Amino acid sequence: MFTRIGMGVATAALALGLSTTASAETLRYAHVGAEGDLQTRYAAEAAKEINEATDGNISVQVFPASQLGGVAEMVDGVRMGSIGMGHHDFASLARIVPEAAVFNAPYVYRDAEHALNATAPESPAVQKINQQLIEEGGVRIIGRIYRGKRHISSNFAVKSPEDLDNKPFRAVPLDLWVSMVKGFGATPTPVAVSELPTALMTGLVVGQENPLTMINANQLYEVQSHVSLTGHMDSVLAVFVNEQAWQSLDESDRSAIKKVLDEKAEQSLQWAESSEDELVQTLTDKGMTVLDEEDGLDVEAFRDQVRAQVDQDFPNFKPYIDMISKVE
Repeated sequence: MFTRIGMGVATAALALGLSTTASAETLRYAHVGAEGDLQTRYAAEAAKEINEATDGNISVQVFPASQLGGVAEMVDGVRMGSIGMGHHDFASLARIVPEAAVFNAPYVYRDAEHALNATAPESPAVQKINQQLIEEGGVRIIGRIYRGKRHISSNFAVKSPEDLDNKPFRAVPLDLWVSMVKGFGATPTPVAVSELPTALMTGLVVGQENPLTMINANQLYEVQSHVSLTGHMDSVLAVFVNEQAWQSLDESDRSAIKKVLDEKAEQSLQWAESSEDELVQTLTDKGMTVLDEEDGLDVEAFRDQVRAQVDQDFPNFKPYIDMISKVE
């Protein structure tokens, strides 16, 4: 569909999040991560390595920190083709296929390695979702990023769901997160990530949940006093692309891109695991109190209550959870 000659083809490519020069195609890659976040490092390094792996055929132009819009705008942009490529939580793709959110379901993975294997584009559950995404939205998952476990941060000690009873708590503006926050015992209050520090500072919400890397990168220690290591979700982001833009690339370039993204996924797991203890110390040094089970944090209560709420709200997740559980 796309070649490097002809004005008409070049104009069509721009509509697919692609632009062209005499020697390379540029793929516009958007995400909402802030400077210093693991996902931002992933995108920057992947862009450089894709250019090298394709011998300069593909140039990836990264737009971080919601430069091309928030989550909804980014997903819709990739779907329509104005953005070529993006990444965010799998649940963001529930705008196209509701069951895509299953890969962000709380307490669904045995450990981090299981999370990475179960979200690989070749895994049975992802293949099934991908078929629907392509057919219904013209979007394809081509990679994933492991960001670490998500934990609760707040401006008071949270040791059990009772501590959050009816309190306004930030939910990512996605149905799965609203369900999970209900499971926390709190009142879900959707807040975009770009507005989160202000919402926490003004008391619009009393807490939020994210990987430690995000809590540190977004300087939430300035507006939050406590972190509770609930580990309620293994944060795995989907890397997705406009299907027409993807198919317009040479097969050899697609293979090279997939290889880079697989390697970066493995590296992201290493980054996340190696930084967890360091980040706990960093946040402690910046004045936060970090609570774990030795401090009375009742992780089991969170697990039971959250899983019950999600099972109630998303009964259609069960066949996918069964497939995920069978992945080694």
